[in-house]
Amino acid sequence: MSGFSTAIPLAYLASAVLFILGIKRLSHPDTAAGGNRLAAIGMLLAVIATLLESGLEYTWIIAGVAIGGLIGGVMARTVKMTAMPEMVAVFNGFGGAASGLVAVGEYLRVAGGAGGETLAIDSGVSIMAGTLIGAVTFSGSMIAFGKLQGFVTGNAISNPLVKFSAGLLLGVAVVLAVYLVGFESNLAFYWGLIAAALILGVLFVIPIGGADMPVVVALLNSYSGLAAASAGFVLGNNALIISGALVGASGLILTGIMCRAMNRSLANVLFSAFGTGSATAGRAADGDRVATPIEAEDSAMVLGYASQVIFVPGYGLAVAQAQHRVRELADLLTERGVSVRYCVHPVAGRMPGHMNVLLAEANVPYEQLCEPEDVNPDMENIDVAVVVGANDVVNPLARDDPSSPIGGMPIIETDRAKTCIVIKRSLSVGYAGIDNPLFYLRNNRMFFGDASDALARITEEVKQL
Repeated sequence: MSGFSTAIPLAYLASAVLFILGIKRLSHPDTAAGGNRLAAIGMLLAVIATLLESGLEYTWIIAGVAIGGLIGGVMARTVKMTAMPEMVAVFNGFGGAASGLVAVGEYLRVAGGAGGETLAIDSGVSIMAGTLIGAVTFSGSMIAFGKLQGFVTGNAISNPLVKFSAGLLLGVAVVLAVYLVGFESNLAFYWGLIAAALILGVLFVIPIGGADMPVVVALLNSYSGLAAASAGFVLGNNALIISGALVGASGLILTGIMCRAMNRSLANVLFSAFGTGSATAGRAADGDRVATPIEAEDSAMVLGYASQVIFVPGYGLAVAQAQHRVRELADLLTERGVSVRYCVHPVAGRMPGHMNVLLAEANVPYEQLCEPEDVNPDMENIDVAVVVGANDVVNPLARDDPSSPIGGMPIIETDRAKTCIVIKRSLSVGYAGIDNPLFYLRNNRMFFGDASDALARITEEVKQL
């Protein structure tokens, strides 16, 4: 057994090294696939090392692996790339639930079921942290999933009672956790802590609008990592502590990056109920302006004889599943000698990297991807900017009107291109709830319709040139 006692910590150390190397290689598309494999090998090594520990009940483990593997395999084969935001939200929730259940099981074991004993400080803090964070992550992720799927309204809900209730529940949960650790275990109080945490997760996500879902998903991903790290402390599993800490830290870093991309603080995202403003006033102000429509034939003429073209994908691209259509059109333009790039805004879509995932599925060359700061300084030289289903991330009000709800948010300045074509079903507002002056500019044309159908029609016309 001494050999196993030495080998298991070494296996955990090796898995941690593989995790870190894997994350490092994920920083570039050329090495991302290899990095993913390294991280997977590290996790497999950690799982094997855990299974070799004595005192485990393999019947339940095998049953869990079989059921989970079957469900995961079915989801991997059936869930479309356009549904990845919902999938990520569900995975975050399951991760939080798993960590929370570990904490619950350990509490019931240590507290002797009925309670009455005093928990050790180290294990007690770990158990309470795992319970609280895990429950908040689970219920919050389920609400995020509902918002993304349309089961729950995607609008921000601004209600002082919601904020007050959330603050009250957070205080109650902290008081219960401190009591359960510092005084004596009490099963009724512990179930109360779980209930408060579950409701807190709901109240945490409900006020946040759909436009901020990428930030919420990143933050919940961080929470799931912190919950996993807490579970690692509960179980004394170093690999779980390290992997959870890595996920938690990377999620927080990504959350910060996305907040900066919107020129907003995390507190503003969580508590400002962004997107509740009425669009009526904006529409009234623009009532005397007219958007100029364009059809496939004229769009093809403008694109086919351009020198530089950028495509700006948005959530409408995902809804229409038009990533392959835009790649087909871009390839056709490239064959005609047109310089083509895809400008991706960090918060476009409904999850971190949403547009990047869709474009990667369509095998868009990484070299053609760029960020707003790469394109904006040279925007006057862009012949055509094609906005595919994006709205708020190309709204000039963010740049020109500091009092706007999106004032100060960095945007892709397609309004400064020589010609801009917006492919959109209608002139409806985005998640920010404000009208977009871009639609009415003299250099802008509106191609109304489904993005996939519109791109297909333009592609056919370009072929005829």
